[in-house]
Amino acid sequence: MVRLTARSRLALLQTALVLTAGAALTGLTYLLMRRRAFFTHLDPTGSDPQPMPPGAEDLRALADRVQADTLSALLPQAGLALIAVTTLAAVLSWVVAGRVLRPIRVISSAARRLSAENLTERVPLTHPADELSALADTINGMLDRIQRGVAERDRVLDSQRLFTANAAHELRTPLTTARTAIDVTLDGNPSRAELLTMAGDVRGAVEHMQRVLDGLLLLARSQAGPGARQRVDLAAIAAAALDAAAARAAAADLAVQPRLQPAPVSGEPVLLERMIGNLVDNAIRYNQAGGHLAIDTSTAGGSVVLRISNTGRHIPPDEAQTLLEPFVHGQGTRIRTDGPGLGLGLSIVRAVTLAHRGRIAVTARTSGGLDVTVDLPQSPMAAADRPT
Repeated sequence: MVRLTARSRLALLQTALVLTAGAALTGLTYLLMRRRAFFTHLDPTGSDPQPMPPGAEDLRALADRVQADTLSALLPQAGLALIAVTTLAAVLSWVVAGRVLRPIRVISSAARRLSAENLTERVPLTHPADELSALADTINGMLDRIQRGVAERDRVLDSQRLFTANAAHELRTPLTTARTAIDVTLDGNPSRAELLTMAGDVRGAVEHMQRVLDGLLLLARSQAGPGARQRVDLAAIAAAALDAAAARAAAADLAVQPRLQPAPVSGEPVLLERMIGNLVDNAIRYNQAGGHLAIDTSTAGGSVVLRISNTGRHIPPDEAQTLLEPFVHGQGTRIRTDGPGLGLGLSIVRAVTLAHRGRIAVTARTSGGLDVTVDLPQSPMAAADRPT
């Protein structure tokens, strides 16, 4: 079975229309001429026949023969003219169909040049604006969305690969420490003191791995979204977190400056407690002796704002936002198991914030330290029943 192209089908359709219209015009012309000849022969006046002058019969016979010859020659000549016009229409239809379908060929050619590695190709827009121009614009918009989706997918895959490598490193390091302690201690005849030292090293490595696993589980739970929501007050949670960390803040000689106003939100209390707890813990852990820690809660424009700032070492402004990534520590580097933390604190804070449809911003203070601001949607019950 012959498969015709779109150009061939369009040209055949236009040619068929011309042929049909020409045949109908020829047939109608022939019928009208025969009808005229018929009524002329019957005397269209309808009056009584009058005596004809001498020679009129011969003229009438001559006119009838001329009319009959004209009708007999009309069809062959009209047929030849129709064939010529149809042939010319076929050629012109082929050319016009090619010009009409040229933008579609351009679109197909651009689509064939696209690949997973080359998404920068775009369909050129035609002028004036018509249906084909709208189609090209739609395809270009679709390609833009695909390109952004592929870029986002690559970014997520790179982030997941880096996260997996960092997690494996965080877990492998204490395992290596524990195995080295066991091998060195048991290589010979260890004393009780050496065995106790080895047990302490192994215990420290196990505790480190447990903290890493607990942090990873909490991070995964935060990214999965909050479960049963309750109406809680961030000011009360922040006050409890400061009370729990009061001894550490006093030992570090930190001046704590709480400015807590009612801040009702709807969320999961456990995740919100861990979020504020991690912020307070980081503000104390990465502070300096004699520094300060300020924490504020307030409401503004239908949002609840939690802000915590601290003194500390100077952090470059372009590195502040990277602290939200997993396994990035206050030292501004990744994979540092000799530091005081695991590098999951702010990652959990960001995950909890996003799970509660909020926003988080981390800014490096010019005098040193960080300024972390969390915006969460205000509880819908707050207008009617604001907690105290």
